[in-house]
Amino acid sequence: MAEALLPGLLRARTDRHLSVAGTTTSHADLLAAAAVVADSLAGRRRVAVLATPTMSTVLAVTGALLAGVEVVPVPPDSGAAELRHILSDATPDAWLGAAPDDTSLPALEIDETARASYTPVQVDPERIAFVLYTSGTTGLPKGVLLSRRALTAGLDGLIDAWAWTSDDVLVHGLPLFHVHGLVLGVLGPLRIGGSLVHVGRGTPEAYAGAKGTMYFAVPTIWSRLAESPDHARELTGARLLVSGSAALPVPVFERLKELTGHEVAERYGMSETLITVATRADGVRRAGWVGVPVAGVETRLRDEHGADVPHDGESVGRLEVRGATLFDGYLNRAEATAETFTDDGWFVTGDVAVIDADGAHRIVGRESVDLIKSAGYRIGAGEIESTLLGHPAVAECAVIGAPDPDLGQKIVAFVVARTPVSAADLTSYVGEELSAHKRPREIVFVDALPRNEMGKVQKKRL
Repeated sequence: MAEALLPGLLRARTDRHLSVAGTTTSHADLLAAAAVVADSLAGRRRVAVLATPTMSTVLAVTGALLAGVEVVPVPPDSGAAELRHILSDATPDAWLGAAPDDTSLPALEIDETARASYTPVQVDPERIAFVLYTSGTTGLPKGVLLSRRALTAGLDGLIDAWAWTSDDVLVHGLPLFHVHGLVLGVLGPLRIGGSLVHVGRGTPEAYAGAKGTMYFAVPTIWSRLAESPDHARELTGARLLVSGSAALPVPVFERLKELTGHEVAERYGMSETLITVATRADGVRRAGWVGVPVAGVETRLRDEHGADVPHDGESVGRLEVRGATLFDGYLNRAEATAETFTDDGWFVTGDVAVIDADGAHRIVGRESVDLIKSAGYRIGAGEIESTLLGHPAVAECAVIGAPDPDLGQKIVAFVVARTPVSAADLTSYVGEELSAHKRPREIVFVDALPRNEMGKVQKKRL
């Protein structure tokens, strides 16, 4: 049934609200408006939604899900080539809501003021809900097929982990074309029956001005809040602060704890798996650690030969997962789908991690760029980055392994300095905090690090 995905919305309460960039509606009015959208989609298979941070986007996605129609969220800043690829690969029937200029695909208008009663319809839980395109760091973006079953399992895992209830008010300012902002940040409140305040642009002022019990943000936003004490202190009354999409620097974790009284809860996931590991609301929160597997998810670590890696909190291995939150494959890419799974059915995330004896996970980074093999050692770039960020002169940093004829790979750190500091000082600092073989062999000072729209450093550009 359709109720299986968004039961909180279908309760149609007038005392629960969604506010997006200043436009506010009750659950009851959102359901009535989405019913009109759902009725307009009779006979449609798949629609594209230009996922601007607006109520229209929320209404389009909600209406399509109620109708059992697949949604292709399209980043509003997509370039011409990326847009052509998404439309030719996904072949949606139409745009739902606003459409970009120079498109030949028909557009279905949305009337935010229209209202109708909604009659639940039968929708197979195995039906695809989203075709969500990856960031495409290598090659063209791939369409990730996410079923209603996976969404349900993923959200319920987080509802359990974060003790999320209908009394919670979630605040965030994240894009609505990714798992973080759309699935967690919009469908989460609609599933549990809670309220949402999407602030539009995620500035410290906007977060401080929205009174919520839960706050979602990427590290870039948390870093800016940590540098704006008056705004950060406005979050003291919250119940839970959550960070994701990239690693939260340890100094930011500590500074926010000092300013708000809260230890930020980190979590881990990706488009293909949804959120698989999360710091529980009732669990221990440690800077740089992303928690334990959510209900229904299993994880394991493997080395390059497929052997088990010990859960000792130190040994680095390739992270593999399985469970109900996993995707149904890549659209039109059967071979690429097969390559991401092991022979015994585990999804290979491409990330490397450590797991301690209590099952807590720390993500080292991407296996392709963050696992450094130097002088016979397997070294995680994330550990060195966290250490460097503990130096008062370091504002930002990124660590990579560069080819070296003697070592195989040498550790190179790109550093954005807050105050003047020498390369020798930073190298010595890492050597004092970590093992000698983890010291950078080269420090490169830069004005800024290349990042994508979610705040992740694009190491391939380094």
